[in-house]
Amino acid sequence: MEWSDVRVFLAVARAGTLGGAARTLQTSHPTVGRRLRALEQAIGHTLFQRTADGLVLTDEGQGVIALAEQMEEGALAMERRLAGQEQDLKGSLRISSADWFGAYVLPPILADFSKAYPNVDVEILTGTRLFNLAQREADVAFRIVPFDTADVVQRRLFRLEYGAYIAEEAADPKYGDGTGSRLITHDTSTGHFPDIAWLIESFPNARPVVRSNNRNVQGRMCRQGIGIAVLPRVVGNQIPGIRTLEVPTQPPARDIWMGYHRDLRRLQRLRAFISTVTDHLVNATA
Repeated sequence: MEWSDVRVFLAVARAGTLGGAARTLQTSHPTVGRRLRALEQAIGHTLFQRTADGLVLTDEGQGVIALAEQMEEGALAMERRLAGQEQDLKGSLRISSADWFGAYVLPPILADFSKAYPNVDVEILTGTRLFNLAQREADVAFRIVPFDTADVVQRRLFRLEYGAYIAEEAADPKYGDGTGSRLITHDTSTGHFPDIAWLIESFPNARPVVRSNNRNVQGRMCRQGIGIAVLPRVVGNQIPGIRTLEVPTQPPARDIWMGYHRDLRRLQRLRAFISTVTDHLVNATA
């Protein structure tokens, strides 16, 4: 049994469709189907049952998926270990962060890094998804919560301050009331956001009218006069047309964390990037 076939099996099991597995593996739908049929023929068992909702593991498939995942972890560990021994300052570096961090914090860091290390190709993955460092979906990640796995080396970078913002021409809302005002809030389905809770508590009679999981979208809606928004100051202070509200209490601050898999700690291009990040975000505020 080849590892490449096991990868197809795991991708189909996780996606539930051949198309979803093809997107994960960055290959074609027919190729995934062909590889899966070849695997089932080679082992003499049907691994998936085709249903109206997609592909579902058979009893035989359920019986081997844990073994397939062990095989995957071994292959990924080998890949990480070999990558961690690379000494050249060239190759690719994949960075994961929230959208606002990628748009407002990373640009000056990457400008210096790219100038110093022009042979490193950088890929930035932004959004709410937490990419898996063990599976090398990203080499380094920036998050607003600590990493919860033991094989990740992490560091608290800085304290992120928030502010309440409103369009420049808008009248100040009444703190503690908010009657007649509108709020721009965050999608809380992915977790608790203390700054959004503060916004609602500070203007209890204001009406929430827009909700978005993108801080840049929130800032632009605020600029259009749609309502009050709470933004990281590094975001709000860079958006023209909005101003900070002077309020008795400020939104709660949060920590920004950087993490990477321990097997990559000797990867030279990663070490060079971390050094550049430290110069910008740690040493500059020390």
